[in-house]
Amino acid sequence: MADIVSKQTRSRMMAGIKGKNTKPEMVLRRALHARGFRYRLHSDNVLGRPDLVLPKHRVVVFVHGCFWHRHAGCRYTSTPSTRPEFWKMKFNANVARDNAVRAKLLHDGWRVVVIWECALKKVDQVNEVVGRFTGWLSSESDALELGERDVSPTD
Repeated sequence: MADIVSKQTRSRMMAGIKGKNTKPEMVLRRALHARGFRYRLHSDNVLGRPDLVLPKHRVVVFVHGCFWHRHAGCRYTSTPSTRPEFWKMKFNANVARDNAVRAKLLHDGWRVVVIWECALKKVDQVNEVVGRFTGWLSSESDALELGERDVSPTD
């Protein structure tokens, strides 16, 4: 299937996709800050440049987009019909990189949290995510992953 826009337009559109300070990230940051959490943003000192680093708790938080990071079984995960082989290779590389970074951080003694964008779509879900996160901080677990199916909104 041919693209409906020119190569230059598509390139400009793709270049405009933000990697940091995204809406889901900002929603989570506001919610955590309102509850008294203090954090570092996109720290160069930590492998993978996590979205949030909570040094006090030795925790890194990644806010993953369901599309780019391939949230398994999520309704927001799709593959473009144009050049599907290219996209499959790109997505596989993203997932492999995410897994390698996570394993290295865990090995280095960090606690790793992955919060999927689908879990941050509704206010009730955000509150549930932050609640689960704060409860997890007092646990002994090294990793936490929260998506839409992991939170139960009350609406």
